[in-house]
Amino acid sequence: MSKPNFAQRRDGRVAAVQYLYAWSMNEPRNLAEDLGVFFEGCEGPRDHYNYAEEVIQGVILNVEAIDARIKGLAQNWDFARIAKIDLAILRMAMFEMLYRKDIPPVVSINEAIDLSKTFSNADSKRFINGILDRLKSELGRDARTVE
Repeated sequence: MSKPNFAQRRDGRVAAVQYLYAWSMNEPRNLAEDLGVFFEGCEGPRDHYNYAEEVIQGVILNVEAIDARIKGLAQNWDFARIAKIDLAILRMAMFEMLYRKDIPPVVSINEAIDLSKTFSNADSKRFINGILDRLKSELGRDARTVE
């Protein structure tokens, strides 16, 4: 299997955030079927979105642990009040930071901030950056390199 290029990773992150946003509002009965329908609506062949599927599956599998981290890092913020799109972005970035050692944490943070500029608002950008920066400090690894 070849490594995804930058454009595929970017497209994958966009698709993952879009799917996770929809999933947070209406969890499907059959994830595999739902993902099939979702990827049919995406531009390009499904294998272009392999990274998106990896992230989506990883977030859903680890959502309780990821949400617990968000709750712990979102100081003085009620978890239920976090905008669903911001939550999708945070979950995607935190999955990468916690479970993907082949991606430098600063890359995940920068990508999340870029996604918030596209899908959310200026206040969200600061909120997302603050939470992810706190997580970066807790990771105990170099934020600019892969392991």
